[in-house]
Amino acid sequence: MQLILVWILNAVALLIVAYVLPGISVSSFGSALIAALVLGLLNTLVKPVLILLTLPITIVTLGLFLLVLNALVFWFAGSILKGFHVNGFWWAVLGAIVYSLVSGLLSRLLYS
Repeated sequence: MQLILVWILNAVALLIVAYVLPGISVSSFGSALIAALVLGLLNTLVKPVLILLTLPITIVTLGLFLLVLNALVFWFAGSILKGFHVNGFWWAVLGAIVYSLVSGLLSRLLYS
């Protein structure tokens, strides 16, 4: 039950990001649910491999390259999904940061 609630909160966070940032669009709540699911799967399956492959760059940049990886995963999800669109890399950077902040705040409400 808690997993479904976190999934819905992540979809709401994605809708908030689309409302705040004009370079990111989500067509409906159903699209936000699918995008939140795909982002969760990409962050679970693909991102650890990318972190391992780019570990030297991440160490040299003192971890700042992880922002680039987050943006690339966010941008990739926007490019493969129909109802979720990211207009470019810099919108993906901003979107990934705002999405992380909003979903963190919403999940903090869940666990407090």
